[in-house]
Amino acid sequence: MKTVIKSQYLATLAMLRQTIEKCPDNLWDAANQTNRFWHVAYHALFYTHLYLQISGDAFTPWEKHYGNLEILGATPWPPHTKPEIGEPFTKNEILDYLELCTNEVVVQTEKLVFDDPSGFEWLPFNKFELQLYNIRHLQHHVGELSDQLFTQAQIEVDWVGMQHA
Repeated sequence: MKTVIKSQYLATLAMLRQTIEKCPDNLWDAANQTNRFWHVAYHALFYTHLYLQISGDAFTPWEKHYGNLEILGATPWPPHTKPEIGEPFTKNEILDYLELCTNEVVVQTEKLVFDDPSGFEWLPFNKFELQLYNIRHLQHHVGELSDQLFTQAQIEVDWVGMQHA
């Protein structure tokens, strides 16, 4: 099971890599997008990174993280404000974070005990379901970014069915 989980994480991250690498400069931080391309990619990576950890307490954010940058839209807690997103990360910075997350997949999936609690009080299920939840979330945003590439620039992203470390 760990091999399959790892393969699906890595395949989804490979698809995310394609979206980042293929994204034209004019779309990377396009003001006409509700959620900027780079910000969606960062959000997807942040939560992938977070939910690969044993718990929220064990999580150390990426060294370049600041504020509530992981949030798309308004914060889920009062006063429900939108975070300041500041200057966009560059493609290379996001690709560096993607590489960190790829390495975390390889290391952390080996430590999984599927029947253990998720480690996140807001996600009341076990570690196995957390992995499915996390991969689904990541793929959701890969689909969102792929759609932006196609509708805005007629750029397609190739499907990756499986990937091995």
